[in-house]
Amino acid sequence: MTSHSGVLFRVATFGESHGGGVGVVVDGCPPRLAVSLDAIQADLDRRRPGQSRLVTQRDESDQVEVLSGLHQGYSTGTPIALLVRNNDQNSGAYEHLAELYRPSHADFTYDAKYGIRTIAGGGRASARETIGRVAGGSIARQLLATACGIEVLAWVSSIHTIDAGAEIDSATVTLAQVESDPTRCPSPTHAAAMTEAIEQARRNGDSLGGIVTCVARRVPPGLGEPVFDKLEADLAKAILSLPASRGIEFGAGFGATTMTGREHNDPFAPGEHGQPRTTSNHSGGIQGGISNGADIVLRVAFKPTGTIAAEQETVTRSGESTTVSAKGRHDPCVLPRAIPLVEAAVCLTLADHLLRQRATDFLPEVPPEVASISARHTP
Repeated sequence: MTSHSGVLFRVATFGESHGGGVGVVVDGCPPRLAVSLDAIQADLDRRRPGQSRLVTQRDESDQVEVLSGLHQGYSTGTPIALLVRNNDQNSGAYEHLAELYRPSHADFTYDAKYGIRTIAGGGRASARETIGRVAGGSIARQLLATACGIEVLAWVSSIHTIDAGAEIDSATVTLAQVESDPTRCPSPTHAAAMTEAIEQARRNGDSLGGIVTCVARRVPPGLGEPVFDKLEADLAKAILSLPASRGIEFGAGFGATTMTGREHNDPFAPGEHGQPRTTSNHSGGIQGGISNGADIVLRVAFKPTGTIAAEQETVTRSGESTTVSAKGRHDPCVLPRAIPLVEAAVCLTLADHLLRQRATDFLPEVPPEVASISARHTP
């Protein structure tokens, strides 16, 4: 099972939902980076269960412990290992699932792949695995801010049929606005409607999905690799590996299919420091797989939570028909807790590509005459 990601800024997560703990090893973080444990804990607190009545009431403090790689608040250049212990497991709530498969879960597919699976909490398929990504993503966030002032912010833009997307400006929305409501929707009117919808779904033994929007501001141009490691391709891989994610779009996204080329193209105009800027951002800050200096804007679709209290049809491991209904503590909607997950995925990807781009910074500029010759003699 692959449990690592990245080329230069690499993370490997470990642990299971009902094991002793979960965590991450961050390898490739540059030395002498000031790393705030309070900032890491703040990101974990935004992900943890029990933070509002809208999410699972599993009682976990999710306190981070540093095992290696940091000294007196600075990275040492060696692997950084972070651990969060599990304290409120209720494995007994999963005993009735030992011989059957939950609809829209990884139960059957893990059995098909490995011939064995962890029953309690879904094991590695649990969203609790993402604690490691959020902790590692927080270090990546601090690297991005220190290196070039990059800011990554996500929010809930829709839940079920309640869509606040048109009312939220990705260029100006703030963390304080996002955190002002448990739904993490910065539109107060829509947030109230979302709260009622989530609570109604819980009362009905059901669940809801929605969309998270994310913006990365002050990303310098030049991040990303041609062809297979295009920036949006690596961002998509990181985000679509998150539990319950089902789709992603950048900039105008699927809406571009209803536009003409003239409508969709982002015109260039003179910008600061001699670099061009775009006067629109239908590309979502990425062109040719490489960042162009505009805000990177993406949207992620999350499915309704698979674990619901309503009775559902399924089969046993031996193929006999049966029914199942959830016991225990579960999220009726994953969207509010998915915000730090999306931010972490974006931060980890941008940090990796930033280091990959900076690897060429020591090389001299190409002489103008070489650039003009290559333009005239393209192979």
